[in-house]
Amino acid sequence: MENEGKKTVLVVDDDRDIVHAIAVTLERAGFRVLRAYDGVEAVDAAEKNEVHLLIIDLMMPRMDGRTAIARIRETKNLPILILSAKSEDADKIDGLSVGADDYITKPFNPAELVARVHSHLRRYTSLGGIEAERKNVVVNGRLTYRLDERTLYADGEPVRLTATETKIVELLMLNPGRVFPAEEIYRRVWNEPAFSAENTVMVHIRRIREKIEIDPSAPEYLTVVWGLGYEIKKH
Repeated sequence: MENEGKKTVLVVDDDRDIVHAIAVTLERAGFRVLRAYDGVEAVDAAEKNEVHLLIIDLMMPRMDGRTAIARIRETKNLPILILSAKSEDADKIDGLSVGADDYITKPFNPAELVARVHSHLRRYTSLGGIEAERKNVVVNGRLTYRLDERTLYADGEPVRLTATETKIVELLMLNPGRVFPAEEIYRRVWNEPAFSAENTVMVHIRRIREKIEIDPSAPEYLTVVWGLGYEIKKH
């Protein structure tokens, strides 16, 4: 089959000309491209297809990119590149904080875009993203998370976690190196709007640290990025 063996990239933007330009660029580079024009279409396409990488704008009708990313992240572990006309540092941080891996500004350089797509696909494969998800296991240094068991192992020994702690660990282990604001952790783990979520999340993070870190006062894995949120560092 023509698309057999090709990686699939989902491109989402309400500007159809931009979607077309990116699609043509990536197809020439050997990728299969799916197209969507708002967040609702993006979530639907991600649910119905095997998508290996997502390129998405933040400002879109019906459902914005931030909401679409959060929905897709609930079931998919894949690299996400934000596409936006804004280039200020604050906007880049905003894009990364909602769960993206990288930030590309419009107008884009075709060669740079293709290089970044290749780079992120290689990184996810080598660090246990796409391939580890298929094998139901994520390995990061001393830590191993088995999706089929929903069990975390530290140095080969199972860690006794509560149901809520397990959900937090799963979210962070599936996205090593990605910083999650406390509000996003709360929304995705508790499945309700986050009001004054910082203290609640902080308590759970502290308990998880006590169970997985050799020295909880100087954590090597579960760390805070001041002003942004929490992450599990890549090892």
